Amino acid sequence: MAGLMGRTALVIKSKYSKLLNKAENPTETLDYSYEQMLEQLQNMKRGVADVATAKKRIELQQQKLEQNVVTLENQARQAVAANRDDLATQALQRKAVAQQQLQDMDVQVKQLQDQQDKLVEGQQALETKIESFRSQKEILKAQYSAAEAQVKVGEAATGIGKGMQDTGLAIQRAKDKTEEMQARASAIDELTSAGALEDFTSGDQDQLTRELAQVSQSNQVSDELAKLKAEVGSGDAPKEIPAASTDAPADAPEQTS
Repeated sequence: MAGLMGRTALVIKSKYSKLLNKAENPTETLDYSYEQMLEQLQNMKRGVADVATAKKRIELQQQKLEQNVVTLENQARQAVAANRDDLATQALQRKAVAQQQLQDMDVQVKQLQDQQDKLVEGQQALETKIESFRSQKEILKAQYSAAEAQVKVGEAATGIGKGMQDTGLAIQRAKDKTEEMQARASAIDELTSAGALEDFTSGDQDQLTRELAQVSQSNQVSDELAKLKAEVGSGDAPKEIPAASTDAPADAPEQTS
């Protein structure tokens, strides 16, 4: 079961990695990385400002304590001059507490200063790194754009690109359709010429042709009839001869030999 789950996870990761690799645009990735570095730099700058602010706040407190130490010392002097050792003792005790606080603040200021120096050093190093990355990023983006353009030109010239492939298929389909329509038109013309199909678009012309054919046929019949009449009228057929009379007419003229 564990082996099956491991294989399933591996397949899912490989598929996911392949999808990410296909969807990833190097120029966008570089720009995003550059933005992330700028965001880190801004965070570091804010850190430097926060440390410097904290150090400045402590330094202001030190100034107040130093003024308080001077004031307590003066009060102790005045108390001694007035033979008030009790008041002088209280003033000196407060002075000692203030001086201890000043020492603690010195340590804190030094620590904050060290932290600020490290942050500033890191900030400068990051700025240098960002500037170098920015230059390299622009070069890589230009190289990628040039390579991408070269690939597109090559695909367009050779027709292996997806867009050109679709265009080539569309052209081939158009050619096939054209050849099919041309063949169909030729077949229809051939069948129409052979009389297998009737051309309904030329109905008036067919009617005229039929009428002319009828007229020609009628003329041919008339010509043959006239020819027959001419043949019959020229004596080709035998004629009927009347019978001779035995009695000659009285007034018939006498024939001489």
